[in-house]
Amino acid sequence: MRDEKAPIESPQNNDEEIDLLELASKLWKSRRTIFIFAIAGAVIGLIVAFSIPKEYTTTIKLASEGNGNSSGKGLGALAAIAGIGGGQNNGGDAVMPALYPEVVSSVPFVVGLFDVPVKELESDTTCTVREYMGTRISSPWWSTVISLPRKAVSAIASIFRDSATENAGETKTDPFSLTIEEAGIKGAISSRIICTYDQQTGVNTISVTMQDPLVSAMMADTVAAHLQAFITDYRTSKARKDLEYVGQLNDEARTNYYTAQQKLADYLDRNQGITLHSAQVTRDRLTNEAQLAFSLFNQTSQQLQVAKAKVQETTPVYATVEPATVPLRPSKPSKPLIIIGFILVAVIAASVKILSAGYLDSIKSQLSDK
Repeated sequence: MRDEKAPIESPQNNDEEIDLLELASKLWKSRRTIFIFAIAGAVIGLIVAFSIPKEYTTTIKLASEGNGNSSGKGLGALAAIAGIGGGQNNGGDAVMPALYPEVVSSVPFVVGLFDVPVKELESDTTCTVREYMGTRISSPWWSTVISLPRKAVSAIASIFRDSATENAGETKTDPFSLTIEEAGIKGAISSRIICTYDQQTGVNTISVTMQDPLVSAMMADTVAAHLQAFITDYRTSKARKDLEYVGQLNDEARTNYYTAQQKLADYLDRNQGITLHSAQVTRDRLTNEAQLAFSLFNQTSQQLQVAKAKVQETTPVYATVEPATVPLRPSKPSKPLIIIGFILVAVIAASVKILSAGYLDSIKSQLSDK
């Protein structure tokens, strides 16, 4: 039989339990080591923080009018009276404000910024965005060291590059087929432009981060202007095509009216005082043609005015909630956070080193006892 008085074994071994006080005591005894690690982390953090170039961020907030505004309804009713479909609803717009971030990050949009001139604040020099991103952007020293092998390979490859390839950069950038250099510049620009949309307020926020504050403000203003031009061109494309077509009809109707009017005048000048029935028939026919030509010319003139109103109706209006201003303080890097982060990592590394050393010593002592 089992002895009921036998002691019940504990499921946990007391020797293997973690004693927090003992760990704290070990750390306190080795506080000198932790302090040395913390100083080393602070020094490394200072080096890293001051090696990262300063970045300046400019923010613009845009709010576009809704498609169903009251003025648009009035102009739509006017176009509907003229019979050119002005009463249609624009609710099926494919490029809604929620898709503006996709437009800003698209290849054609970013490539369209390559030749935009920008001016640096410190050097007071002007260059294109492509030149600025390619030669004026600085990077930390470790990035330069890491990129040395790639630059060496590129330099060697450039020796064997033929003249056709060298002259390819002189042509206009083709968004359909970008070179490696152009793709790199496109990616660098895209990473520095952020566009977000707030569904609750209907406001689009455009943020541009550059190493020069003036370049940042100019780029933000340019991106906003290009976005407005793109959306305006898209939304008014159908109305502008209708306006062009109606304008052609109006020009033809005007020419036909003037021609018919001149024919009638010439006929009347040549046949004054003639009472022949054939002459009267010809005069009536020319008069009717002139009246018909005038009626068509009058109708197309009215349609032309309505088509112009339609273009104005479909042209979106943007309210700049927050305009671009030259930032006075850099947005990054955050030097205190970097230094604190390195100090914490150093302290944790020192603590792990101390505790693991004690654990290894205990294991060695146990093995030696056996």
